[in-house]
Amino acid sequence: MLPRFYGPDAERPGDIIQLPEEEAGHLTRVLRLKAGAPVCVFNGRGGEFDAVVGAAAKGRVRVRLGAARTAAPEPRVAVTLAQAVLKGDHMDEVVRDAVMMGVAAIQPIVTTRTEASLAALERGRRRERWERIAISSAKQCGRATVPPILEPRVFADVAAALAHLSLPGPGLMFVEPSAANGAQTLAELGVAPPRETTVVIGPEGGWDADEIDRAAAACRLVTLGGRTLRADAMALVALAALYAVWREF
Repeated sequence: MLPRFYGPDAERPGDIIQLPEEEAGHLTRVLRLKAGAPVCVFNGRGGEFDAVVGAAAKGRVRVRLGAARTAAPEPRVAVTLAQAVLKGDHMDEVVRDAVMMGVAAIQPIVTTRTEASLAALERGRRRERWERIAISSAKQCGRATVPPILEPRVFADVAAALAHLSLPGPGLMFVEPSAANGAQTLAELGVAPPRETTVVIGPEGGWDADEIDRAAAACRLVTLGGRTLRADAMALVALAALYAVWREF
């Protein structure tokens, strides 16, 4: 397989583009590729091209785009993952896995039991970090599309956005087995896939009662059987289960 690189300026065969600094460093310092080396370049918007390294120096690489390639297919259901921000590196892992699974966008959310505040996320430049992880994950898994990391929001704003359809609906909020009356299992959702949806996943401490009540007015509450899963595993398990129900696999 050809080495893959992210080139957001890649538009059409014949173009000569400069790779971002981080990608250039990977090409020159890690892979030690030289001028004339064949590579593959994707632009993060679904476009992918054969390419040839034209000039490679420390921190500066230009490539000439060749023929367009057939990109890996995206899922039929465009899923926005609304994920409560997790502690430490766990959120990094969720972003990596969600991109690998094929989500269309990631909406970080701050809930009652989330330890980080919006201000702390901004100070720590966490969104920028997650954007880099999303690029790296798309690069590794073969996607030509890099899903956007949306501006972090508090849960109340996300619930309101779901109610007013400014986030894709119908929303599906995953809850603990005993968290809410009326929650459905995946088997009760039916197999007809929506065109788009938002999947809402909670924090390590779970949802509080007010959040569940607020969400119940805007989306369907869903459980995954009788076991309580770790928060950092929940998004991957939920997405895999939904894609299986929707026959994506």
